[in-house]
Amino acid sequence: MILPMYILGQPMLRKHAEEVPADYPKLQELIQNMFETMQHADGVGLAAPQVGLPLRLFVIDLNALSDDMPQYKDFLHAYINPTIVEASEDTETMEEGCLSVPGIHENVRRPKTVHVTYLDEQLQPHDEWLDGFLARVFQHEYDHLQGKLFIDHISSLRKQLIKKKLLAMTKGRVSCSYKVKS
Repeated sequence: MILPMYILGQPMLRKHAEEVPADYPKLQELIQNMFETMQHADGVGLAAPQVGLPLRLFVIDLNALSDDMPQYKDFLHAYINPTIVEASEDTETMEEGCLSVPGIHENVRRPKTVHVTYLDEQLQPHDEWLDGFLARVFQHEYDHLQGKLFIDHISSLRKQLIKKKLLAMTKGRVSCSYKVKS
């Protein structure tokens, strides 16, 4: 089932998400709905707060990038109760966008590698170092669980330049190809 996407201005996007309990009802169904919602909107990641749930859960699908990055062939993962344990001092800047901030793309500096822990869909624990594009997407989605958006990482000058677009979005004036809750 495709869920409505929460857009900039929705208070849910600024809340700190809560841990997903092991007995969370219909967790597998929620994960599948999140994958379906993300894929319908042509995204590569989606966090639970973006669909109105204050849960520490996100999904990532990098399969669409596999032509250029073969390591991401069939890459579909759910991350439950993730944490970033450590991040490299080595950073890189790359353009990012967000399904909750449609039509805005800005350069964001992030650590190149991150040490993370999380539970997978079967609630099995993982402790890994991530790098490259996966590390970036993980950090972007992790920010959602902390009540942050990628626009929080851009300079005040860039924010000034896109201020009108952001303000319009918070007032519900947004156009995109997927169902939204503004």
